Amino acid sequence: MSHPVADPIAAFREALARARLRETSDPTAMTLATVAASGRPSARMVLLKDADERGFTFYTNHESRKAREMAENPFVALCILWALGAEQVRIEGRIERVSDAESDAYFASRPRGSQIGAWASEQSRPLAAREDLEERVREVTARFEGKPIPRPENWGGYRVVPDRIEFWFGKESRLHDRFVYLREGGGWRVERLNP
Repeated sequence: MSHPVADPIAAFREALARARLRETSDPTAMTLATVAASGRPSARMVLLKDADERGFTFYTNHESRKAREMAENPFVALCILWALGAEQVRIEGRIERVSDAESDAYFASRPRGSQIGAWASEQSRPLAAREDLEERVREVTARFEGKPIPRPENWGGYRVVPDRIEFWFGKESRLHDRFVYLREGGGWRVERLNP
């Protein structure tokens, strides 16, 4: 993108489509940065599951560290790097939970092993031994044998409702192209930034 387009969500979806064609690692992997009430930041990788006019969606355990930090401070940042294409997107905004219906639909689409893992893992909590987790997996597997696995109540989706989206395109001599979209009312204002 040598010139900014009017709609940053459409631009993002086009960038993701390009990344899907060329990247060797998962193009939906993104860094999620949160800040606890104490002011201490933390970051981790999550997988983007949807991007539309409402925002950028991922799923996790509602009792995980990231979920606790998002409850304390609902402002987050995402960063997606597509190294082979020398493209990066940075997204900032407010977090909101997706509806139960959306979470249920996505959970139903997950592989059975991932569904079992969502029930078995007490994400981010101390684990005395790997064997303890493996025992919980066996228990959950037996509990739901031959049956559909429902979504656990403590698991679901979050949507980042963006107010800032920046596109970065790597260029020679570090003279990169950068465009930032800033939400204004119901639309977006776009500016070109220095590299």
